[in-house]
Amino acid sequence: MPGTRKLGRTTAHRTAMLRAMVTYLLENGKIETTYTRAKEVSALTEKMITLGKKGGLANYRAALAFITKEDVAHKLFHVLAPSYEKVEGGYTQVYKLGPRRGDGAEMALIRLTPVAAEEPVATDTKASK
Repeated sequence: MPGTRKLGRTTAHRTAMLRAMVTYLLENGKIETTYTRAKEVSALTEKMITLGKKGGLANYRAALAFITKEDVAHKLFHVLAPSYEKVEGGYTQVYKLGPRRGDGAEMALIRLTPVAAEEPVATDTKASK
């Protein structure tokens, strides 16, 4: 369940931080952060993309209640969600980058999974002759 890690923050601070990170990820496509934060952001981003795939006014308003920028919510519903229409989950990828120089925290790169273009249908040349 997303949002169960405390991340050393108060509830209000943690919620604001995760909202900002999800918005930034949907806007730019990738974020470099700590591994535990990346796992939380990944789960919340997957939930937002699922809302976008469902569509509808109620889901749009639910996304707007979490995402901090209206143009990012519009991009989610009209650009990102339709591109993931045939994908059932797995919209984000988390890559470990190694320890941070200052305090040794495990760093990670989280990014949206690139959607492969649909495979062109191969025409059988022997059948057409």
